[in-house]
Amino acid sequence: MSDQTDHSASTAMTAQAFSPDSPVVRRRHRRAVAQLALCVVVLVPWTVYLAVSLPDRFEARYWPMVWVGFDVMLMVSLVGAGVAVWLRRQALIPMSFVAATLLVCDAWFDISLSWGRGDVWVSTASAVLVELPLAFLLVMRARRVLKISAQLAWQRLGLAGEPPPLYRLPLFVALAPSVGVPEEPKGTEEP
Repeated sequence: MSDQTDHSASTAMTAQAFSPDSPVVRRRHRRAVAQLALCVVVLVPWTVYLAVSLPDRFEARYWPMVWVGFDVMLMVSLVGAGVAVWLRRQALIPMSFVAATLLVCDAWFDISLSWGRGDVWVSTASAVLVELPLAFLLVMRARRVLKISAQLAWQRLGLAGEPPPLYRLPLFVALAPSVGVPEEPKGTEEP
Protein backbone atom coordinates (compact mmCIF):
# COMPACT_ATOMS: atom_id res chain seq x y z
CA MET A 1 0.00 0.00 0.00
CA SER A 2 1.45 3.40 -0.93
CA ASP A 3 1.99 6.37 1.35
CA GLN A 4 -0.68 8.29 -0.60
CA THR A 5 -3.28 5.57 0.04
CA ASP A 6 -2.34 5.48 3.74
CA HIS A 7 -2.70 9.25 3.94
CA SER A 8 -6.05 9.19 2.12
CA ALA A 9 -7.41 6.45 4.40
CA SER A 10 -6.19 8.31 7.47
CA THR A 11 -7.77 11.54 6.24
CA ALA A 12 -11.06 9.78 5.52
CA MET A 13 -11.12 8.23 9.01
CA THR A 14 -10.33 11.62 10.57
CA ALA A 15 -13.03 13.31 8.49
CA GLN A 16 -15.53 10.68 9.63
CA ALA A 17 -14.54 11.10 13.29
CA PHE A 18 -14.96 14.90 13.17
CA SER A 19 -17.95 15.09 10.84
CA PRO A 20 -20.53 17.62 12.11
CA ASP A 21 -23.20 14.97 11.38
CA SER A 22 -21.56 12.42 13.67
CA PRO A 23 -23.64 11.69 16.79
CA VAL A 24 -20.48 11.79 18.91
CA VAL A 25 -19.51 15.24 17.58
CA ARG A 26 -23.05 16.57 18.05
CA ARG A 27 -23.16 15.23 21.62
CA ARG A 28 -19.74 16.73 22.46
CA HIS A 29 -20.78 20.05 20.92
CA ARG A 30 -23.97 20.17 23.00
CA ARG A 31 -22.04 19.22 26.14
CA ALA A 32 -19.41 21.93 25.56
CA VAL A 33 -22.07 24.60 24.98
CA ALA A 34 -23.98 23.46 28.09
CA GLN A 35 -20.82 23.50 30.24
CA LEU A 36 -19.90 27.02 29.13
CA ALA A 37 -23.46 28.25 29.64
CA LEU A 38 -23.48 26.74 33.15
CA CYS A 39 -20.20 28.52 33.95
CA VAL A 40 -21.71 31.87 32.93
CA VAL A 41 -24.95 31.23 34.83
CA VAL A 42 -23.00 30.37 38.01
CA LEU A 43 -20.56 33.27 37.59
CA VAL A 44 -23.28 35.97 37.50
CA PRO A 45 -24.61 35.45 41.05
CA TRP A 46 -21.09 34.74 42.33
CA THR A 47 -19.89 38.10 40.96
CA VAL A 48 -22.87 39.90 42.52
CA TYR A 49 -22.19 38.14 45.84
CA LEU A 50 -18.53 39.22 45.78
CA ALA A 51 -19.49 42.79 44.90
CA VAL A 52 -21.68 43.11 48.01
CA SER A 53 -19.73 40.95 50.48
CA LEU A 54 -16.01 41.62 50.00
CA PRO A 55 -14.42 43.95 52.56
CA ASP A 56 -12.93 47.28 51.44
CA ARG A 57 -9.58 46.30 52.92
CA PHE A 58 -7.85 42.95 53.15
CA GLU A 59 -4.41 42.05 54.42
CA ALA A 60 -2.80 39.26 52.42
CA ARG A 61 -0.29 37.18 54.31
CA TYR A 62 1.46 35.79 51.22
CA TRP A 63 1.33 38.93 49.07
CA PRO A 64 4.87 38.58 47.60
CA MET A 65 4.23 34.92 46.72
CA VAL A 66 1.02 35.89 44.87
CA TRP A 67 2.69 38.56 42.74
CA VAL A 68 5.91 36.63 42.13
CA GLY A 69 3.87 33.55 41.16
CA PHE A 70 1.76 35.61 38.78
CA ASP A 71 4.85 37.14 37.18
CA VAL A 72 6.43 33.69 36.84
CA MET A 73 3.30 32.47 34.99
CA LEU A 74 3.48 35.56 32.77
CA MET A 75 7.17 34.96 32.09
CA VAL A 76 6.59 31.27 31.27
CA SER A 77 3.79 32.16 28.84
CA LEU A 78 5.98 34.78 27.13
CA VAL A 79 8.87 32.31 26.88
CA GLY A 80 6.47 29.69 25.47
CA ALA A 81 5.19 32.15 22.87
CA GLY A 82 8.75 33.18 22.02
CA VAL A 83 9.94 29.59 21.62
CA ALA A 84 6.93 28.79 19.43
CA VAL A 85 7.70 31.80 17.22
CA TRP A 86 11.37 30.85 17.06
CA LEU A 87 10.52 27.26 16.09
CA ARG A 88 7.73 28.44 13.75
CA ARG A 89 5.06 26.32 15.46
CA GLN A 90 1.29 26.75 15.62
CA ALA A 91 1.60 26.61 19.41
CA LEU A 92 2.36 30.33 19.23
CA ILE A 93 -1.40 30.94 18.82
CA PRO A 94 -2.59 29.66 22.22
CA MET A 95 0.64 30.75 23.94
CA SER A 96 0.21 34.28 22.59
CA PHE A 97 -3.40 34.44 23.77
CA VAL A 98 -2.42 33.18 27.24
CA ALA A 99 0.41 35.72 27.51
CA ALA A 100 -1.82 38.55 26.24
CA THR A 101 -4.52 37.65 28.75
CA LEU A 102 -2.03 37.61 31.61
CA LEU A 103 -0.62 40.99 30.49
CA VAL A 104 -4.11 42.53 30.51
CA CYS A 105 -4.76 41.02 33.96
CA ASP A 106 -1.43 42.38 35.19
CA ALA A 107 -2.32 45.87 33.96
CA TRP A 108 -5.77 45.65 35.57
CA PHE A 109 -4.48 44.51 38.96
CA ASP A 110 -1.58 46.98 38.98
CA ILE A 111 -3.89 49.93 38.34
CA SER A 112 -6.83 48.83 40.48
CA LEU A 113 -4.66 47.89 43.48
CA SER A 114 -2.77 51.18 43.38
CA TRP A 115 -5.93 53.27 42.86
CA GLY A 116 -6.06 56.27 45.19
CA ARG A 117 -2.34 56.16 45.92
CA GLY A 118 0.55 58.14 44.47
CA ASP A 119 1.96 55.21 42.51
CA VAL A 120 -1.19 54.80 40.40
CA TRP A 121 0.51 56.90 37.70
CA VAL A 122 3.46 54.51 37.50
CA SER A 123 1.05 51.57 37.18
CA THR A 124 -0.97 53.41 34.54
CA ALA A 125 2.15 54.33 32.56
CA SER A 126 3.36 50.72 32.73
CA ALA A 127 -0.02 49.48 31.51
CA VAL A 128 -0.36 52.02 28.69
CA LEU A 129 3.25 51.92 27.50
CA VAL A 130 4.23 48.27 28.02
CA GLU A 131 1.61 45.70 29.05
CA LEU A 132 -1.37 46.64 26.87
CA PRO A 133 0.66 47.32 23.68
CA LEU A 134 2.49 44.00 24.12
CA ALA A 135 -0.82 42.20 24.68
CA PHE A 136 -2.21 43.85 21.53
CA LEU A 137 0.89 42.83 19.54
CA LEU A 138 0.60 39.21 20.73
CA VAL A 139 -3.10 38.99 19.81
CA MET A 140 -2.52 40.58 16.39
CA ARG A 141 0.37 38.22 15.66
CA ALA A 142 -1.71 35.17 16.66
CA ARG A 143 -4.64 36.46 14.57
CA ARG A 144 -2.33 36.91 11.58
CA VAL A 145 -1.03 33.35 11.89
CA LEU A 146 -4.62 32.05 12.16
CA LYS A 147 -5.60 33.96 9.01
CA ILE A 148 -2.58 32.68 7.08
CA SER A 149 -3.27 29.10 8.23
CA ALA A 150 -6.92 29.43 7.18
CA GLN A 151 -5.92 30.83 3.81
CA LEU A 152 -3.44 28.00 3.21
CA ALA A 153 -6.04 25.38 4.21
CA TRP A 154 -8.58 27.10 1.94
CA GLN A 155 -6.18 26.95 -1.02
CA ARG A 156 -5.15 23.37 -0.26
CA LEU A 157 -8.81 22.34 -0.34
CA GLY A 158 -9.13 23.96 -3.76
CA LEU A 159 -11.80 26.41 -2.64
CA ALA A 160 -12.37 29.50 -4.75
CA GLY A 161 -11.86 33.02 -3.47
CA GLU A 162 -10.73 34.09 -0.04
CA PRO A 163 -11.73 32.35 3.20
CA PRO A 164 -14.39 34.08 5.29
CA PRO A 165 -13.36 36.23 8.27
CA LEU A 166 -12.16 34.24 11.29
CA TYR A 167 -15.38 34.79 13.25
CA ARG A 168 -17.35 33.08 10.43
CA LEU A 169 -14.81 30.37 9.60
CA PRO A 170 -16.06 26.87 10.55
CA LEU A 171 -14.09 24.97 13.17
CA PHE A 172 -13.09 22.30 10.65
CA VAL A 173 -13.11 23.92 7.20
CA ALA A 174 -12.80 20.70 5.22
CA LEU A 175 -15.78 19.17 7.00
CA ALA A 176 -18.19 22.11 6.91
CA PRO A 177 -20.98 21.44 4.38
CA SER A 178 -21.82 25.14 3.91
CA VAL A 179 -18.29 26.03 2.82
CA GLY A 180 -18.70 24.45 -0.59
CA VAL A 181 -15.88 21.94 -0.42
CA PRO A 182 -15.65 20.16 -3.77
CA GLU A 183 -16.19 16.43 -3.44
CA GLU A 184 -13.97 13.94 -5.21
CA PRO A 185 -15.70 11.78 -7.79
CA LYS A 186 -16.61 8.34 -6.46
CA GLY A 187 -14.60 5.36 -7.61
CA THR A 188 -11.43 7.21 -8.60
CA GLU A 189 -8.15 6.46 -6.90
CA GLU A 190 -4.86 8.25 -7.24
CA PRO A 191 -1.96 6.08 -8.32
